[in-house]
Amino acid sequence: MPTRFIFVTGGVVSSLGKGLSAASLAALLQGRGFTVRIRKLDPYLNVDPGTMNPTQHGEVFVTEDGAETDLDLGHYERFTNVNARKTDSISAGRIYSTLLSKERKGDYLGGTVQVIPHVTNLIKEFITGDARGEDFVICEIGGTVGDIEGLPFFEAIRQLGYELGREKVLFVHVTLVPYIAAAKELKTKPTQHSVKELRSIGIQPDIILCRADREIPVSEKKKIAQFCNVAEPNVISALDSSSIYKVPKNLHLEGFDTQVLAHFKLKSKQELAIAEWDKIVKRFESPRGEVNVALVGKYTSIGDAYKSLTEALDHAGIAHNVRVNVHWINARVFESGDAEKKLENIDAILVPGGFGEEGVKGKIAAVAYAREKKIPYFGICYGMQIAVIEMARHLLGVKDATSSEFNAPPTKDPRGQLVGLMTEWEQDGVKHKRKAGDDMGGTMRLGAYPCEMAPGSLAAKIYGTTKIDERHRHRYEVNMNYAKDFAAHGVVFSGLSPDGKLPEIVELKNHPFFIAVQFHPEFKSRPMEAHPIFAAFVKAAKEMHEKANAA
Repeated sequence: MPTRFIFVTGGVVSSLGKGLSAASLAALLQGRGFTVRIRKLDPYLNVDPGTMNPTQHGEVFVTEDGAETDLDLGHYERFTNVNARKTDSISAGRIYSTLLSKERKGDYLGGTVQVIPHVTNLIKEFITGDARGEDFVICEIGGTVGDIEGLPFFEAIRQLGYELGREKVLFVHVTLVPYIAAAKELKTKPTQHSVKELRSIGIQPDIILCRADREIPVSEKKKIAQFCNVAEPNVISALDSSSIYKVPKNLHLEGFDTQVLAHFKLKSKQELAIAEWDKIVKRFESPRGEVNVALVGKYTSIGDAYKSLTEALDHAGIAHNVRVNVHWINARVFESGDAEKKLENIDAILVPGGFGEEGVKGKIAAVAYAREKKIPYFGICYGMQIAVIEMARHLLGVKDATSSEFNAPPTKDPRGQLVGLMTEWEQDGVKHKRKAGDDMGGTMRLGAYPCEMAPGSLAAKIYGTTKIDERHRHRYEVNMNYAKDFAAHGVVFSGLSPDGKLPEIVELKNHPFFIAVQFHPEFKSRPMEAHPIFAAFVKAAKEMHEKANAA
């Protein structure tokens, strides 16, 4: 079966859920027995999201092979359980960077380099390249139709629609059908104008997904079909949902996957097992209990900055049939010393990844509170480094323990520089070297690396094995020279790189649950299979909650 391409575009406004729609369609097609792959094309000029502020763009999702990508790739992986690759994410910045590099090398033989055909050809090469025989490749185009920076991408997919033929290409357009309260009406005109804009650049949508906050009358769907030159069954409601895990079933009931297969003249290979999604939704919406988790971070003003992390907590809640109430706490609020007041009704504390010195004092205060009050603690990446610094200061007595990331002056105690810039490491037999003045983007330890755990450790019990691979995204490493000093105080580096040089997991003995990891386990959590550490963390929070209520 030749590969079919589905292009998902958006109109009217941004943030309509194109990524979630693409992921849901992929899950439905997968459930019908087809193989799928999802790709993201972003028109922004950044080479990748790696150096973009999370408060503007949300989290940076890291793939198994070390690409820094848009958070939508996290949705793709969670909904399909298919690991994304470097070749599944591209930006205009990457395209232009590649183009200019080729031009400087003389690849264009002195010819005039233009958007058409040179830029569009590179985009088409990305879309069709690195294919592995998947039945469907779904490509989401970031931004909104009409955006200037998106025009080369729309032109590229228009050309592909012509070159590959309509039997191999389908265009899905996601639009907004707003409700005007004063008129007490849903308005279809924004959708009509959006499709008109799309058609003006040569793309006729085959399916229109209509985002709305209430049921769209049949009469309005007919109007959209008539004015937008789309068959009535292909005007599909995509209504607001109380849970993202309802979306696949909701779109299926609206006929989304049915119409996609009809377009390609294909029949389902197997009966769709929608019941698995029903189970997840039931547990998510009707839990038997709850836990309160404090997320002490730097980017707490926007939930998307920690999207994979909150999803992983939800997955763990589903696994233990509890609702995880996330309390967003900016680390700076603890700098005045009122951590106890802010955390008194919290069942567990999580300090996630981050960069820079801002909020460090508050995060250290949160770690100290969790350690001293015997509250379950989970540190991720930066959260592990902060935990090591806190314990060095308050258990080892190294008062000026710090990290070179904080631009702190040299410490008097030689043990003080506990966390330092990583300058050399190995991945898949290849040595990587970095120095302080290198570019920011792509200069971290990125992607999956192996970790070996001590038999009998908490980490080994959680995973049920002593060897794992987890995804990383960081520049700094904890100094292993003082492991014996820590061990004397019950602090154990229970997970290490295979060569024993880089600490991956630290845990504290004689504590209900205290574990911190250098990697990012949230990227591998799935709704149908919670990540082991998140599941163990929420279980510990549940036990703490039940104990507090029993008292």
